[in-house]
Order: sequence, then structure tokens, then C-alpha cells
Amino acid sequence: MTHFFSEFNWGDMLKATMVLFAVIDIVGSIPIIIKLKEKSGDIHAFRASFVAFVIMVSFLILGKSILGLFGVEVEAFAVAGAIILLAMALEMILGIKIFRDEPTGKTASIVPLAFPLIAGAGSMTSIISLRAEFDSINIFLAIFINIILVYIVIKMTKKIERILGQGGIAILEKVFGIILLAIAIKLFTANLKALFL
Repeated sequence: MTHFFSEFNWGDMLKATMVLFAVIDIVGSIPIIIKLKEKSGDIHAFRASFVAFVIMVSFLILGKSILGLFGVEVEAFAVAGAIILLAMALEMILGIKIFRDEPTGKTASIVPLAFPLIAGAGSMTSIISLRAEFDSINIFLAIFINIILVYIVIKMTKKIERILGQGGIAILEKVFGIILLAIAIKLFTANLKALFL
């Protein structure tokens, strides 16, 4: 346990937090959350956040073992993840929809909000990709920080939308899209190099 915490690094934690924040894109998802609230009547912020947290932490702990069962190296998965992050970044920058369907259903807090909107393919791929670069404690704390932000955003969806406006949300999405694009390129080149060394 002491060794686990000794691997903590502020810089790595902040980088991992920024990657997950850009991938989860909870601020950019505010219009989707509003639609979900209209359709399902209410969204349970704590339930959605908790389920997403459990899914992401489970993947952080077991993701490498699952890959091992299929004989896939972390670096190879990180390269594949970088390609998905690249596509997600292009989605955010260009305003096109690749990964998200129109959300429906009575259990909206769990499906599609907790999964796959928050803890979806992008988040899981990012966690494995980050494991190729950072220690687990830093990624765990990055997940925890993001889940707190997710909870706050879900709770304050309408207030945030009023403050930022549609234009503000759109600008924020583009900015994080560019950050995510740069991160995807870095992950791709670093792990591709590691595969062939």
C-alpha cells in the first residue's frame, strides 16, 4: 500500500485528469443530460456517478489482465486507443457524431448516462492508454476527480447551461477537442515506438 502511494505524482495525476476530462466531455454532454432529464423525468446524479466510477476503476484494475487473456500488449492497446481518441477529438472539433446515439430509456441514470456516455469505450481505452504512461495511483485519482466533476455537472446542469450558453459550451468542446487531439498524437507516437523497440 505504501509503495502504491509512493508512486503518486502531481504532474502525472493532472495530465491523466485532463485526458479523462477531455474524453468524458461532461460539459459538452450538458445538452444530452438535459434531454435525458426531459425524457426520463429525473437523473440521479449520485447513482450515475457511482456506477461510472465502479466501471472505470474495475477497468483500471482488470483491464491489463483482460488484455493478457487475449495476448494483447498494453502498448498495442494504447495505439488502438490513441486512434479512438483521435476520432473523438475530430468529433469534438468538427461537430460530427460518431460514437453517441440518441439517449432514451427509463433507467437513464445508468444507461446511457453512466454507461456508455461517461464510462464508455473512450474512457476505458483512455485508462488503458494512460496505464502505458502513468502509475495506477495517478490514474485512480484522475478518475476520482473526474467523477466528482461529473456529479457536480449533472447536479447543476441547467445552471451551467445558463451561465455558459450554447456558444460557451461549443467553444469549450472545441478547446478540449484540440487538447485531446494533441494527446492522441503523443500517445500514438510514444506507444508505436515502444512496440517496435
